[in-house]
Amino acid sequence: MSVTFAQLGVPTFICDALERRGITEPFAIQAATIADGLAGRDVCGRAPTGSGKTLAFGVPLIATTERARPGLPTALVLAPTRELAEQITIELRSFSGRLNVDAVYGGVGYGKQLTALRRGVDVLVACPGRLEDLIERGDVALSEVRSVVLDEADRMADMGFMPAVKRLLDQTPTDRNTVLFSATLDGDVAELTRKYQRDPVRHEVGEDTPDVTAATHRFVTVERTERNAVVADVVNGAWPSIVFTRTRHGADRLAKQLGKLGYKAAPIHGGLSQNSRQRALDNFAKGRVHALVATDVAARGIHVDGVASVIHYDPPEDHKTYVHRAGRTARAGADGLVVSLVQDEQRKAYRRMQREIGIDEPFTDVELPADEGGEPAATVPTLAPAEPETHSTGHHRAKHDGGSKRSGKHSGRSGGKQGRSKHAGQRNGTRRRDDESHVDGHRVDHHRADSRRRDDDRRSDGGNRHESGQRRSGSKHGAESGGQQRSNPKGSKSGAPTRSGKPKPNNRKARRAHLQRDAR
Repeated sequence: MSVTFAQLGVPTFICDALERRGITEPFAIQAATIADGLAGRDVCGRAPTGSGKTLAFGVPLIATTERARPGLPTALVLAPTRELAEQITIELRSFSGRLNVDAVYGGVGYGKQLTALRRGVDVLVACPGRLEDLIERGDVALSEVRSVVLDEADRMADMGFMPAVKRLLDQTPTDRNTVLFSATLDGDVAELTRKYQRDPVRHEVGEDTPDVTAATHRFVTVERTERNAVVADVVNGAWPSIVFTRTRHGADRLAKQLGKLGYKAAPIHGGLSQNSRQRALDNFAKGRVHALVATDVAARGIHVDGVASVIHYDPPEDHKTYVHRAGRTARAGADGLVVSLVQDEQRKAYRRMQREIGIDEPFTDVELPADEGGEPAATVPTLAPAEPETHSTGHHRAKHDGGSKRSGKHSGRSGGKQGRSKHAGQRNGTRRRDDESHVDGHRVDHHRADSRRRDDDRRSDGGNRHESGQRRSGSKHGAESGGQQRSNPKGSKSGAPTRSGKPKPNNRKARRAHLQRDAR
């Protein structure tokens, strides 16, 4: 007989809120950790993506957190991306009762976040970079934090946030309660456990590499010019789909090309505004697009159930990136398909990745549709009808910590189940110094050799610590900017612009001399 939330000691108001959402029985990781969390013990948990970690740490956090004074939260949740931070915030608010839960992260202006902090935030969900900025500004302090949660600690380590995480933890009281969740518990994560947790209870659920072993993997050899047709064929049979490209320009281009083939696709990358990204995610969640076309950095916050397939349009950087990409499908016990489009010169790298991941799949030749020009192999699946635009945030809350599943057979060699989905993460800006990389709009310590890659995702998705959106308010920190502003010389009162962008003189003789100099 399975245990209930009430039997674990969860307060009635939380049980009632969960029951209204149809959540009555805890998942394995929740059943294992909630009682220890309610007892105030430090918890070190390993569980796969989509296993219900948010409720596992969120229920004890809400049950034990006290009301906070303005600018002095009593509970802190650290997350690697702003999309994950927002997702956690929405989930916690659904059963938070009298507590105020708010998030702070880069990519947006400071205004609403400062207003919330001044009003008083009991449970603060934060990305490390923005939180450090707010602390430096004097808008928030961590001296009264009694509980800390580190969600996806391994992702924070991979993204270079670990030094910032340590600096933040050092600012909290030493007798705090610390809960850590991660897909792996070695390396930097193990160091966090040794240094910042006190005799933690360790709970591990699922396989070591569940994101890989739960999915069906296909490695298809293709010519570069055949990739679009294969993507269309896979999406036709297993959608919604997430397609990964190396660069933001590649994402834009592929989304347009899929559109020409009859498939609705939305790009996700750091060159887009936050509103554009959120609109794309909202449409994806509601079944109005067949595919998201994403860059790796931008996709760090995609934590959804119901994604039927993942496609490696461009090869992943390494085996960790492969696992991260593949983990967007086959979540919470669902089936999923992972397709890698392999060109001849990439075979060796893919073989090495297979060995490091622990899978052994053959390379198969591509089977294009009858029309090799890229026409769909079957009728394009019907999308959900569009709704009138609103000003809502576009978040789609699904059942039990991340989504309910929609299953159904699909055609051809694709395999897997159909489904619906939820959110993604990304940012914009430029890289400032050789020894730094910027994630979610904030500086993080540069410690991985692969961050020296010169592709434009690292430059565009990295973020810029001094954000442009705050210039109107005169803040020295500002809001994130997606790039340099373009000048518009046409508004000059002194005359039309020359080719050099300088206004022409009004005096006829001077203008003629100016033109002659310009011609030379």
